[in-house]
Amino acid sequence: MENIPPKVQNQLAMLQQLQQQLQTVAAQKTQYEMAIRESRRAQEELKDIPEDAEIFVNVGTVMVQQRKEKVTTSLAEKVETLELRVKSLEKQEKAMQVKFEQLSTDIKGSLDRKRPSAPNAE
Repeated sequence: MENIPPKVQNQLAMLQQLQQQLQTVAAQKTQYEMAIRESRRAQEELKDIPEDAEIFVNVGTVMVQQRKEKVTTSLAEKVETLELRVKSLEKQEKAMQVKFEQLSTDIKGSLDRKRPSAPNAE
C-alpha cells in the first residue's frame, strides 16, 4: 500500500465508501419493496371483506378498530409513498453505480500507469 500514490489511496478510500453507500441504498430499497408487497397483500385481503366488517389496525403496540374505507385509503397512500421512495433510491443507486464504475476505471488507469514494466523473472 505504501507504493501506491496518495491520490490513488484516496480514490480507493472513496471507492470503498461508495460501495458501502450502495449496499445501504440497496438494503433500504429491499425493505421498502417488502413493505409495498405486504401493503398490497393487505389491500387484496380487504377487497373480500364487507364494508361493515370490524377491521383492526396496529398502532404501535395497540390494536385500534377502524372503518374499512379509512384503512383502504391509508394503505393506498402508504403504497404510493413507498413507491416514490423506491424510485428515488433507484435513481440514487444508478448515479452511485455510474460514479463507482468511473472511479474504478480511474483507479485501474492510475495503477496501470504507475506499474513499471516488470523484467522477466527467471
